[in-house]
This record gives sequence, structure tokens and C-alpha cells, in this order.
Amino acid sequence: MRILTKLAWALLVIAMPAFAASNAADLAHVHVELVAGQVGTPAPNQALGGLYFKLEPGWHVYWKNPGDAGQPPAIRWTMPDGVTAGPLQFPAPKRLPLGPLMDFGYENEVVFPFTLNIAAGNKAGSSQRASAKVNWLVCQATCIPEKTELTLDIPGGAGKGSGSAAVLALLKKTWDDLPKALPAGDKVGFVPTKDGWRLTVITGQRETQADFYPADPDYLANAAAQKVTPNSIGFSVDLKKDPAGATTPKELRGLIELSGGRVYDIVAPQGKAVTIVTRSSGAALAANTAGTANMGSSADRGTSADSPGLFRIIGLAFLGGIILNLMPCVFPVLFLKGLALVNSGSEQRHRLRAHGLVYTLGIVVAFWALVGVLLGLRAAGARLGWGFQFQSPVFLFLMAGLLFFLGLSLAGQFEIGLSLTSKGGALAQKQGYAGSFFTGVLAVIVATPCTAPFMGAAIGYALAAPALATFAVFTALALGLAAPYLVLTLQPAWTRVLPRPGAWMEVLRQAVSIPIFGTVIWLAWVVANAYGATMLAALLVGFLLLAIAGWFLGRWPAKGWSAVVAGLIALCVVGLSVYAKSTVEPHFDPANVLTIGLNLPAGVSWQPWSAARQATLESDGTPVFVDFTAKWCLSCQVNERVALTRPEVMAAFADHHVALLKADWTQHDDAITEALQKLGRSGVPAYALYVPGDPNPRLLPEALTPGIVLDALAQLPRTPAQTSAAPGQ
Repeated sequence: MRILTKLAWALLVIAMPAFAASNAADLAHVHVELVAGQVGTPAPNQALGGLYFKLEPGWHVYWKNPGDAGQPPAIRWTMPDGVTAGPLQFPAPKRLPLGPLMDFGYENEVVFPFTLNIAAGNKAGSSQRASAKVNWLVCQATCIPEKTELTLDIPGGAGKGSGSAAVLALLKKTWDDLPKALPAGDKVGFVPTKDGWRLTVITGQRETQADFYPADPDYLANAAAQKVTPNSIGFSVDLKKDPAGATTPKELRGLIELSGGRVYDIVAPQGKAVTIVTRSSGAALAANTAGTANMGSSADRGTSADSPGLFRIIGLAFLGGIILNLMPCVFPVLFLKGLALVNSGSEQRHRLRAHGLVYTLGIVVAFWALVGVLLGLRAAGARLGWGFQFQSPVFLFLMAGLLFFLGLSLAGQFEIGLSLTSKGGALAQKQGYAGSFFTGVLAVIVATPCTAPFMGAAIGYALAAPALATFAVFTALALGLAAPYLVLTLQPAWTRVLPRPGAWMEVLRQAVSIPIFGTVIWLAWVVANAYGATMLAALLVGFLLLAIAGWFLGRWPAKGWSAVVAGLIALCVVGLSVYAKSTVEPHFDPANVLTIGLNLPAGVSWQPWSAARQATLESDGTPVFVDFTAKWCLSCQVNERVALTRPEVMAAFADHHVALLKADWTQHDDAITEALQKLGRSGVPAYALYVPGDPNPRLLPEALTPGIVLDALAQLPRTPAQTSAAPGQ
């Protein structure tokens, strides 16, 4: 018996590799495989790997920007020592239209190449094994998120690698055909148009065919036609803006596919026009056709800004700086300096002029420091993606809190710059140039909270404009702030024209708080829609803490200990924002997609789905319509737009007293997965109408029309209320 037991264990050990993960897997509608080999290796000590998909007809996976909905494949490695893997490379996609929307992806078969960096110490001919967790979304009429674990034998030295010859050949071809940078001398740029942007590419020859794939989501109307206008040295293509998308970006990134299978990875800066040199002839050609952009290549970006627009913004910034002197937090500093001028003798005018220049220098230096911070933020934004700060719940939280705190000050709860202003009075009494310099710095410090409602355009410009233009705008703002005192140093007798503090300043301050509180309401709405009620509740708690801090500053003004207490409370608010971010996942409520901008019938609203809520409604005799959906599901978005949002459909739901539930599968949910399995479905979209007394739910097709939904509702039993409302039927 012991011999048989030992033999069984030996056979099990021998068979264990058969149960281990392999380099390939077959799942619903897709075969996935990892391959590697010495085929077209990019560099010494490197091998080339690939993630291969073989898809059933009609099914597809996604590009790195999936378009209007979707999710690209992702891979997470566990590598042996001395081996690292580069990121997945995405070949040029194809357009995948569905209704009014458009996705970017791949059908039939595709391989995503990646490099394998092998340490030089690995022995030639040796092989090592890596494991990978792979996730992807495969879609047709329905979308199914799938995952698997695969292994990969990594070739060492001149090893032949792993994978079938056909897949390895496709890997080599895909690697060779990956999008490339524009050739040296070719130029690209874009300018805004009425409905979007005009992208211009200069190749030195006439191009009649072009197709642009945006690398960043939410800018373009992906399904809109792209009009190509060829010219003798290249072409322009008109791109339509997504009506719900962001503002004009500082650059357009993506792929441009030309005739003959030429695909280039481009980054197009925004501008006007420029003289370029083509690589074909070397002759200077003026790119002055209508809409031609300020051209730049991949290594030649950061072009000059539109001069007329820049001069206009500089002028507005200068005027804004002058107006800042009338704000309650800045005026006392200027007033104190004005009183010092009144008491100065005429024999000191040459020194007063010097003091005025030094005061101006202090303001300019302080604003330049602010510019440095803004440029640092812009650099971080460039690495993280355009508009990154508004995608951060911490940023939204702190921005809303800062504006709320400023609004409290302007509304009269406390004087945010009172202690600093008193310091300014002491500085104003100093006779040295250091006093004038630091009074200028002080003016910027106390002006910063007051400038918040006026500097929105300048900050927005600073995050998009080249560095020199940013410095120019803020220098103009600084000179505007310094101008009144600088002028007074030229003629001290003019101090009599200064307005004296009075009740009008209090009215102005309180009036400015109104738009600030309006902005706070908007930011709170953004937080609630993006991150849900929990994040909103944390934000409201932050508002309460800031109101307490303001009470301390207002009850005990110009006291050091009260400022310390307020500062500690502000640190608590910062900590609260970070904590709230760590506990709240990004929120998506599909009900909002259907209800925003609609005049829904009374009593009709979408509610989050749960098995308990559905059971309660059914036990009460209420019919229930469940929409199984996800943000990344293209078919779901199409059905919502063309069917479920129609006024006649919403009215029919109300007439039949149907409860509407949304089962959001954007993030994995075991309860929703189980409900789908009970319906015999493995993915979304799925639509089920549950009728009280009927054990079998009525499933609707994946592709909806208003007529399909109305027909399903018409088959519901009529309630007594409906019967009494229509006696003739």
C-alpha cells in the first residue's frame, strides 16, 4: 500500500507542470498567447515579446485610446532576476463604428509587441520563465471583461524563443510597422476653428489621404467625418470637437495614417503660421494657407504664441493689476505707502523715485516666484496628462476649500490680511530700500487671495502658453499692481487724488464674495458627480472646519495664537482631503447620464441596483426594469442615447409605474455578476423587465430601439389606476 501511495505522489508531481499556467489560453470569443523570440530585436541584450489575440469574427479588443467606450489590454509581470519588460506597444488601430459613436481597436488578430531586457550575465542559450496577469475587454454587441494568467519562456543568448512560427512572423511585421516619428524636416501644428481644430501636416509633397487617431480621450467627436484638404506641400484635416469635451488643448497628440500604410506618431502644437524648410528640396516654403498652424516637429515644440492674442492678454493683465490696488486687502498697503509720501519733503524726490523702483522690483520678483510654481505645475501636468489637476479629487477638494475660505473673508467673517497689513505698516516706516522691497513682496502676498477671482484667465493661460509668454503676462500683472505707487513717487503731490477708505470698500468686498461662493457650489457639484456622496460629505466637513478657523481669526484678529489655531485647522483640512481620496473610489452613476438635461416625467428616476432593493420592489407588486451597464460599454452608451433617454420611453415607464434600477458594472461587482449569470448573460449590456408574479424575467435584446422598449412595457398588466384613467379601453 505504501508503494502505491508513493507511486501516486510521484505521478502527481510529474503531472504538476500540466496543471501550471501556460503561454496560451482560450476564453470566450478570444485566444490569447504570449510569445517571444530573437526576431528583429531592438538592441543588444534584448528580445522581442508579444501579447497575441485571435478573435472570433465580429469581436474586437481596444487601442490605447479606446474611443467613446472601451478599455485597452493591460499586463502585469512577475519577472525572473535580470529580466525586465518594456510597455506594450500598440499598432495602428482601425475605426469600429456603432450607431452614433466610434471606437478604436482591432478585429480578427493582433499582437502587441514589447521589449524584453535581458541582463548581460545571462548564459547564452539559457531560458527563463516569467509569469503575467493579463486583463482585457472583448466586445461585439456585448462587452466581456476577461483576465488570465500566462507564462512566457524568455530566450537567452541566441535562443529561438517561444511561440508558433506564424505568430512570431506577425510579431516581427507588427514591430517593423509600428507608428514612427515624423521624418526630420516634416512639420505639424493646429489652430482652433469654429467647430473644432484644423490640423496641418507638411511633408514636402501632396497628400490626398489621411486619417487622425487621437491619443487623448474626450477632445474629439470620434465619429465625426474628417475632411482632408490636400495642398502642394502636405495637407490639412478638419477635426470636430466633442461638444461635451474639454477646452482647446495646448497640443494634439495621436497617430496620422497616410496612403501606403505610412503611420506617424505626432504631437501638434497650437499656433498661427511659420516658415518651414522641407526635407525634399531644402527650400524655404511659407506655410500660409488658411488655417495653417505654427508648425513643430517631435523635437521642435514650444513655439511662440499668437502675438496679437498675447498682447491683448498682457494689456488686460496690466489693467487687472491696477484694479487689484482697490481691493480691501491691497489698498491698506498702498494707502500706508501713500501717507509716507505725503510726509516726505520735496528734497527727497530722487530717493523717493528709487524707493518706487525698488518697491516695483519687490512685486515683480514675488510674481516671478509665483510663475515658477505655475510652470512647475504645468510640467507635472504635461507628464500626467492634460487637465490632470481637475481629475484629482484632492485638488478639487482643496480648491473648493480655498475659495470657500476666501469667500468667508470677503463676506466679512474675518480679515485675511489684517496681521500682514499691520506688518506692512511697520515696513512702510523703514527708511532703507529693504523696506520698500519687502513691502512690494508683502503687497503680492496680501493680494494673492484677492486676485483669485480675477486670475482665472491668467492661470489658465499660464498652464497652456510657452514659458516666455507666461512670464510676460505675470510681469504685466506685477507692473499694474506696482503702477499707482510708482506714479506717486514721481509726483508726491498727487496723493490727494487717492480715494480714502470708506463704506464703499465693504460693499465691494461683499459683492465679490458672491461669484466666489458660486464657484464653490460648482466645484462641490463636480466632486459629487465624479466621486460620489462620501467625498462630498468630506468636503462639507472641510467647509465646517474652515468656517471654525475663520471664526478664530475673526474673534481674535491679529493674534498670533489664533493664526496658529487656524493654520492647524487648515492642515486638518488638507489631511482630510488626502484621507477621503484614499477611501473613495472614482464614482460613476449611470443614472446621471440619463437624467442630466432631461425633463423627466414626475415620479421617474433611476436608482442604484441591489438585489435587496429589487426584491423589496417586487414584493410590493411593482414591476422593475434593470439596466445592466458599464461606463466602458459602447453598446450601453448607444442604447441609452437612442432608446432609454427618449421622452416617449420615459413617459411609458411613468405610466406603467415601473421602478428603474441601474446595475453599474464599471467596477467589478460580485452581486451584479451573479445576477447576470442568472439571466444567462456573461456581459453587458443586458436589460431585464421583472413582472410581479412571473418567475421568469423578460429579457430585451442587446441593441435597443424605442419601439422594443415600448412593446415590452405594453405587455405589462394594467394597474387599477391605469384602467380608471382610460375607461374607454
